[in-house]
Amino acid sequence: MADDSSPTALTPPAATDFAGRRAYGRAARVHTPRSSHAVWEAPPDRTDPISLLEEQATSRVQDLVPIRHGRMMVSPFTFYRGAALLMAADLARTPRSGLQAQLCGDAHLSNFGLFASAERRLVFDINDFDETHPGPFEWDVKRLVTSIEIAGRDRGFTEDERRTAVAAAARGYRERMAISAASKVLDAWYDHLDVDSVQEWLRDHAEEQPAQKRQLKTFDAVVAKARTRDSMQAFSKLVSVQDGRMRIIADPPLIVPVEDLYDADSNIEATEAGMREILDAYRQTLPRGQHPLAEFSYVHMARKVVGVGSVGTRAWIVLLKGRDDEDPLFLQAKEAQASVLERFLAPCAYENQGERVVRGQRLMQGSSDIFLGWQRVRGEGGIERDFYIRQLRDWKGSFDPEKAVPRGLELYARLCGETLARAHARAGDRVEIAAYLGAATTFDEAMVSFATAYADQNEADYAAFIAAIDSGRLAAEPGL
Repeated sequence: MADDSSPTALTPPAATDFAGRRAYGRAARVHTPRSSHAVWEAPPDRTDPISLLEEQATSRVQDLVPIRHGRMMVSPFTFYRGAALLMAADLARTPRSGLQAQLCGDAHLSNFGLFASAERRLVFDINDFDETHPGPFEWDVKRLVTSIEIAGRDRGFTEDERRTAVAAAARGYRERMAISAASKVLDAWYDHLDVDSVQEWLRDHAEEQPAQKRQLKTFDAVVAKARTRDSMQAFSKLVSVQDGRMRIIADPPLIVPVEDLYDADSNIEATEAGMREILDAYRQTLPRGQHPLAEFSYVHMARKVVGVGSVGTRAWIVLLKGRDDEDPLFLQAKEAQASVLERFLAPCAYENQGERVVRGQRLMQGSSDIFLGWQRVRGEGGIERDFYIRQLRDWKGSFDPEKAVPRGLELYARLCGETLARAHARAGDRVEIAAYLGAATTFDEAMVSFATAYADQNEADYAAFIAAIDSGRLAAEPGL
């Protein structure tokens, strides 16, 4: 079902017509009132959520699907992390503003975090783009605010505490979008959030109370840990030397070296030869000119289970070395399937789903990994699959919302809301969106109501999911 909705019968204004863009955004309120986003009611013909999960499983590595289900069954929050397709199907039944942006597609709390920019600064941004696709801007906002409500429920927060956190995210999104819309063009495009700015922001938003000081200390600890998470740290945890050669350490079923996946040496050799060809071809999708990848050579590779929703898609970690064994680099090659949003919106503009991920990430992030690229691979059974490739770790850091305190969740929610707005300001029409949202709290209040209603839906789906596991309909392997 393609998204052909438009806010009004007006012709979309030219990019240089700022007044026209503001008028177009305001006119969208007639087509889709801001308050209309508050509603979620499951329609009588809603697709069975378990059927959607079963459908997703058919294209994944079958012996890993029970691990995915095991990770999803930990809590309603982890279930939500794996249920992006379920929510996409539901969002397609909700009112649409008609105002488009490049969407993250899975903008929940755990998909924001710290990483190193190309300029070697530690920045805070969205860090997962597997589902990126153009669509109504509010879909990302709804995905984010619902994750906040669910996380608050998991932590046992009161209704008022959860409402405050959800409203903080919506308000942060709306107010940052207004700032972007009023900014000079290049200021809006270059806007980003580095660690120093986050620390200053936290101090501005936190009173000098013991509880607030703890939030600053928690953030400082996350920053310090992130700076240790690089290729050398990954190397020390994941690699051993065997017979004088570096090898990725097996930890089945989560990490399985290539030689342990196949019985015949020819299959191993073919897979490794294929990876060398992939790396050579993938260089063509990186920024032009001299690139450091040219100075690295292939050493070893292994299949690795990653994340929650991604479990079962094919993912490899690839060990390379530069000058010598003390100069390692880890890349991750991750399968890119069609976005869960695509069946409900316009078709993908790219022939390669890996390119879709990379193009979307480069558009939405203030600064992207210099090793981010894509490639198509002919794998087992002669089936062609798309992959995107990036560094495995480069100053990666994240906050655990399932350990948050109420004030901490509120501050983090605001931070994520502002960060999402920065991404949409680059990847959508910030002037139109800001005009639609306006200065009142109408949209914020709608997001609070929607988050509450959809968190109830998530709990019902989670109960059905657990029942399907208990009945044997779905296989699950918890604890991995």
